[in-house]
Amino acid sequence: MELAQVLARHGACFRPAAGLSTVQYRALRAIRTCRTAALGGHIEKCERCGALRYSYHSCRNRHCPKCQTLAKERWLAARRAELLPVPYYHVVFTLPHELNTLAQGNPRVIYRLLFETASATLIEFGQNPRWLGGEIAATLVLHTWGQRLDQHLHVHGLIAAGALGATGQWLHPRSGFLFPVKALSQVFRGKFLAALAHAFATSALKFAGATAALADPQARRPLIAGLRSHDWVVYTKRPFGGPQQVLDYLGRYTHRVAISNHRLVSLDDTEVGFRYRDYAHGNRRKIMRLAAHEFIRRFLLHVLPSGFMRIRHYGLLANRAKRAKLAQARAALNAPLAPVPIVRETVEAFWLRIARRDIHQCPHCRAGRLIIIGVIPAAVQITPRARSP
Repeated sequence: MELAQVLARHGACFRPAAGLSTVQYRALRAIRTCRTAALGGHIEKCERCGALRYSYHSCRNRHCPKCQTLAKERWLAARRAELLPVPYYHVVFTLPHELNTLAQGNPRVIYRLLFETASATLIEFGQNPRWLGGEIAATLVLHTWGQRLDQHLHVHGLIAAGALGATGQWLHPRSGFLFPVKALSQVFRGKFLAALAHAFATSALKFAGATAALADPQARRPLIAGLRSHDWVVYTKRPFGGPQQVLDYLGRYTHRVAISNHRLVSLDDTEVGFRYRDYAHGNRRKIMRLAAHEFIRRFLLHVLPSGFMRIRHYGLLANRAKRAKLAQARAALNAPLAPVPIVRETVEAFWLRIARRDIHQCPHCRAGRLIIIGVIPAAVQITPRARSP
């Protein structure tokens, strides 16, 4: 069962005229038509047994659960050369749910503030001599969903254990943890609230519907007061082992979409059923059934603004002078030169490596080769605007 089936059966009423944004509509249309005749493709014929196969194009939309495997593997291959031979910590910064409604009307602004303040918090702690006293290497990945497809705004961070000092030495953590979680939480809260206040003051936010009252500065006071008194959640995990473990772990988060096809369990004329983990009750696996319209509405909450970068790098990994700084860090760690990046693979080579499957082998006789004998024209033009990582 696939998300495309849900959208094909129940998604017709979700259109721009019904309040859907252009990027949301593009995502729905792309997912619904992915690997179907609507996007065109080609006809292949086995040169041995004569069997025919119709192969359809992918939509390549970053919200499509069928189109992430190749993108993820290529992204991870490029990151392999950037890993340092040190442990890595996993840190998660979460926004209070009181900000969800404001984020729905202003996703680009709120997501940007989340990235800016989480990264600034980590950089500040890294520069503090009490903890490290140098420049850290960090990657942050935005997720906007919880297990039940509800809104749960957070960034996953992967942080190298240590920092590059001003004189070129590698500074190791002074204890069994990288930074104190409670202090991280307090500084993160302060930075975000200051950034939010600036966004209010500079009219960077739009107010409509459920947030219309916030256009009045007096009406914002209860929200700000509640956020200030709230304990903001910052979570850290113990460090990983070697680089391959780090890559495997990072791969779980970088190209994940709000819901994968394997979690879907049922679909009928009214409801969609899917698996989820109930973290509040012992991480138990459960089944949730939602009205189809509500299921799609929740999914659409997690379609990112066009061109918005959901994976960002900071410190030693920032694009400016990244190569030189990583070389310095490797020298300080007496580590070998970075491995040569893998040459960009063809689709054929990728599937052979990952799935041990030769996509040109005939699936019928398993001896002949498939050759293209015709082209299937596309009935729908999909512009994959939302392809930023």
